[in-house]
Formats: sequence, C-alpha cells, structure tokens
Amino acid sequence: MSDAGGDHVSQSKPYSEARTRERISGPENSSNHHNCPPSLSINANRQPMSSDEEDDNNYFSGPRDLQRHSKWPLILQLHGSIMPSLILPLLLVACWATAITVISKKVHDLSVNSVLLTILGFVVGLSLSFRSSTAYERYAEGRRYWGTLATASQTLGRIIWIHADDSGAGGQDPRELLIKKLGALKLIAGYAVALKHTLRFEHCASQPDMQPYIAHLDTFAGKTTAPTKRVTNFSKFAGEYLGLSFAQSDPRKHLKRAEEHQGNLPLEILNHLAITLDSIIANKQLPVSIHQTIAYNHLTTLNDVAVGCDRVLNTPLPVAYTIAISQITFVYVMLLPFQLTGPLGWIAIPATITAAYIIFGLLFIGQEIENPFGRDVNDLPLDVFCEQIANDLDITASFDRRASDHFLLRGAPLHPVSCAVGHTWMDRNEEKLRESIRNKPHVLFSWRRQGVARLSARDNETKEVARDVV
Repeated sequence: MSDAGGDHVSQSKPYSEARTRERISGPENSSNHHNCPPSLSINANRQPMSSDEEDDNNYFSGPRDLQRHSKWPLILQLHGSIMPSLILPLLLVACWATAITVISKKVHDLSVNSVLLTILGFVVGLSLSFRSSTAYERYAEGRRYWGTLATASQTLGRIIWIHADDSGAGGQDPRELLIKKLGALKLIAGYAVALKHTLRFEHCASQPDMQPYIAHLDTFAGKTTAPTKRVTNFSKFAGEYLGLSFAQSDPRKHLKRAEEHQGNLPLEILNHLAITLDSIIANKQLPVSIHQTIAYNHLTTLNDVAVGCDRVLNTPLPVAYTIAISQITFVYVMLLPFQLTGPLGWIAIPATITAAYIIFGLLFIGQEIENPFGRDVNDLPLDVFCEQIANDLDITASFDRRASDHFLLRGAPLHPVSCAVGHTWMDRNEEKLRESIRNKPHVLFSWRRQGVARLSARDNETKEVARDVV
C-alpha cells in the first residue's frame, strides 16, 4: 500500500505513519498539508471521558488538574490532602494517648515536667523545617526544569518552522520540506513525553501517548517488550492510599526485571533531532548563522533539562537524615501524653491527636513532594506540561511563513494619539509622520496631566459634598 507521495507504508506496525496521520488530521484534511498541518497534540490518542468517570479516576490519584476549580473551602477538601496517609498514625497515637492518660488517672501518675516538651519541640521544629525546605526545593527545581523545557521547545520549534526555508528553492519538493519540518516539531513534542515517562520509570514504548512519536524511529525502547501489568487488588490499593510502606510498589520494578536493553529514549530522540538540524543546515534551509547557533544551543538545553531532572530524581535527601528526622518526630509525639496529662487531664487525649496531626502532616508532606515527577496528587502535572508544549508547537506550525509583513501596515502605529492605520499614514508626507512620532510623548504626558487634574477636581468636589452633609 502506498500513500499519495509514493512512500511505502508498512501494515505490520500497530501505529504506522499513515494511520497516525489519518487519525490526527482526519481524512478530510489529508490533501491540504499547507493550510492544516497534522496535529502534534498528544490528545489525539486520548479517548474522551465522562465527567463522573474522570472524577472517580482522578480524585484519589494525581497529579492534580490545575484547570479544575473547587468551591469547597480548603479546610474541607480531601483531594490533595495528606489526611488519608495520617489515618493509621493518628489511630495509633490516639490509642497510645488514651492508654497513658487512663493509666495516669486510674493507676499511677505517669506525667513528667513539661520542660521536656520545650526542649524537644525546638529540635523537632528544626528537623521538620529542614525536611520541608529541602523537599520543596527539589519540587521547585523540577518545575523550573520543565519551564526551561517549554521555553527551549518553543524556541527550537520556531527556529525550525519560521526560519528554515521550505520554498523548494534548492530544487526539493516543498511538500517534502514541510513534512520533514513537521516531523522535527513532532520530535520536540515527543521528547517531552519521553522524558515524562522516563522520570516515572515507565516503559516508554508501551505508552499510548508515546507510540505516534517513536513508531517510525529506530530506538532501543521501540524494540523492547512491554512488561506485563499486574492487577492491583483492593487491599494493595487501600494500603498505598493510606501510605503503608509495605504496600507500595517499587517504581523501578520493571527496569530491574527487564531482560532487554531499555536504552535512553529522550537521548535517542535528541540524536534524531540533531540529525534533522544537520540536514536542514546542510541543505542551506537555515543560512543565518545566529539561527543555527540558537537551534544548537536550545538542543543542548533540552539535554540539560533531562540531566537536571535526573539529578533531582536520583539525589534524594541522604537516608541518614530521613531516618533520624522520622525517628525524632515519632519519639516526640509518643512523649506528648506524658507531658500533657498533668496540666490538661483528660483533654490530653485530643490535644495529643491534634499535635500529632500537625507534626506528622509536615513530615508526610515533605515525603510526598520530595519526588515531583510521580503520579501523586501533589506532584507536578507533567501530562499537562507535555500537552501544553504540543499545543504550542501546533500554534507555531499553523503559521504560514510565506505571509509577508504587510500586517504591520494594517495596525494603528500611533495609537492612542492617532487611530489612523498604516495605509493612511502612507498617503501623508514623511515629515508629517516624523513630527507625529516626535510629538507623541508630549501628547500622552499632557493627557496624563489632564487626567490627574480631573481626578483631583473630583476628589475636591467629593470632600465639599461630604462637608456640606456634615
């Protein structure tokens, strides 16, 4: 089977180039490549989901959808709250505080001087502050890297699409040049998706949103076999939701069990992008040297983002700090009933539970945001970032670079001083135009002074009316 250009399309691949183009563009647009380029959005493979189904699937999992708005007060919201992970620890603390209080009141007084509360509280406060600050620093650093990725993707896509010539002046078919440039933009969008799955330790080639980007590429990941997915039973799901460590799966499990070389898909996509840039420059489609430099610099930036994200992912807080802070926190909470029973009596039970909620909450928040690239509710919405990058490249590709700069003459260059458009000024002499440009700051300054004077007069009138009323 051959397409319109005569290229052979293999039917053995589940995501062949022809099927991908038809699925994304639609059969009605297959002949209109110049006006409607194929979409690069990862949403092309995402099936629409009802609102009820989406709520059930995403309420207790993440990352959180930033576009959704909840009218519930923050104090009543559970989506994104650390409360589910605190249920079992708080139950344990409640039982412990109840036992100590009952023994102190009914059997033998176990209360101690509350000075220990002050001394240990200072140490615990420093520990939790250190834990939270280091965790949020990693979270913010991960977000900065993905912001840099979006900037580099937009700039590199603009250089390739706008500045690379596709007129066919060198004897090449303009359709071929357009399709190759679209392929380059698609590689940029695919790089973000590949980086997302790599940071989550997922098998890239088996992901539905990854197939359209790598089905036609020769990569190590594309030759590997997808791991077998195990069905998660209710007990395991509940254990993960409640934060039980023994119920949580190892995220690198499929990498450890892999019998084939997984490769490094983001790096392999960068290699294909480098070949694409070399080809564009060799064909003299990008003759301006500064454009070549910018393109290669942003290609390097894409690689820097991957290395930086890997550093954030694989350089956690040293385990000695993590263990010590957890142990200090638990010891402090367990000692609270002994110090609160004397001055508070039976009120020590709810007081201990409240204090434990505050202290454990800060501890568990640090643990949750330490890895910002996962699928927890409070992790970075990498799916949204990838979708935004693909949409931005769609917008770039929708612009026809053959359009001239006559759009500059259709605007009003001296607004708000003059509403005349550029074509009107073309009918006037040059000196009149230069004089209007030179006088524009004076006119605006005069208008601002008149506006201030009107405001002052209005304030004076208001004061006089108020004085008369009094």
